[in-house]
Amino acid sequence: MSLTPPEGFAAIIVAAGRGNRAGGGLPKQWRDLAGRPVLDRTIAAFRGFGRIIVVCHPDDMDHAQAVLDPAVTLVPGGDSRSASVRNALNALPGDDITHVLIHDGARPLVSASVIAGVVDALIDGADAAAPALPVSDALWRGTEGRVTGTQPRDDLFRAQTPQGFSLSAIRQAHDLASADAADDVELARNAGFEVAITPGSEDNIKITYPADFARAEHLLRPQMDIRLGNGYDVHAFGPGDHVWLCGIQIPHDAALSGHSDADVGMHALTDAIYGALAMGDIGRHFPPSDPQWKGADSAIFLRHAAELARSHGYRFGNADVTLICEAPKIGPHAQAMQDRLADIMGLDPARISVKATTSEKLGFTGRREGIAAIATATLIKD
Repeated sequence: MSLTPPEGFAAIIVAAGRGNRAGGGLPKQWRDLAGRPVLDRTIAAFRGFGRIIVVCHPDDMDHAQAVLDPAVTLVPGGDSRSASVRNALNALPGDDITHVLIHDGARPLVSASVIAGVVDALIDGADAAAPALPVSDALWRGTEGRVTGTQPRDDLFRAQTPQGFSLSAIRQAHDLASADAADDVELARNAGFEVAITPGSEDNIKITYPADFARAEHLLRPQMDIRLGNGYDVHAFGPGDHVWLCGIQIPHDAALSGHSDADVGMHALTDAIYGALAMGDIGRHFPPSDPQWKGADSAIFLRHAAELARSHGYRFGNADVTLICEAPKIGPHAQAMQDRLADIMGLDPARISVKATTSEKLGFTGRREGIAAIATATLIKD
């Protein structure tokens, strides 16, 4: 979902820490995450807010000015998180900003829905709101590598950001604070404000340790798109002395009748690919009413379907063709068929299967009136 914050909302992104536990030499907010700095991704999540203030370590200000969106306002951090937030609050004008969301710069995967949940709670009248997840795991106390006790998890939540406040409430909370706090929710509660809990997200991770980068990159990776298509075709026998099956000419006492070369196996496989793409069938792409396709080599159809799949970003997982007939015998030609289909489709032959079965002398194939084929194709987009 996209987010369009109402007027009067500002965002503060706190990124003044050193992040030593994350390793990597650079502070974690400046390290690369799938081709972009962590902090750049975090800022992008709040694009649309009328005012975005980024709090950076004083030593990082020049670097921040060089690499971050020039539309953001940079503020030097203090000697604690609370001091950094106060610096940002002091940089906000009081006449046009009514609410502020305060977010960790090391949470680059915050979603628009999580942000919207906080915004909606503030619009509905809450002085403060923050996302969280209920604790579901058992909790232990431990000392020196041993469990020393347990902790009930009832009414416990895992805190996340952004934490949102009316500007007057969070300024008052900071003015009243006598010591640093874990986050701004703690300061708000110490000042007597109620804090509404809004839905958090398991994906809204805070990058803290080296392994968190791998997890974040995994979450950013596009989900694999796997598509399965089925094809079925039938052609009757007519006069002739050979049949074309999966691109191989096989001597026989009859031929298959059709507008093209009537290669029933290749037609079924072609339709399977079009089906996986949700793009119809052979008749849509090569109408039988068009005389140019009369007697055409079915390799034209199969090659088109394979190239169409690739043009849409898919690769082939596998293809499987089953020919259903009493005769001719398919087994002696199966490997040649497999190799021919692989050549047409530009695949490793190991990804293509060609096999045959009879219908136990039942139906039109059992009466040797024609040949049927079924095919399946798997397409994968990484």
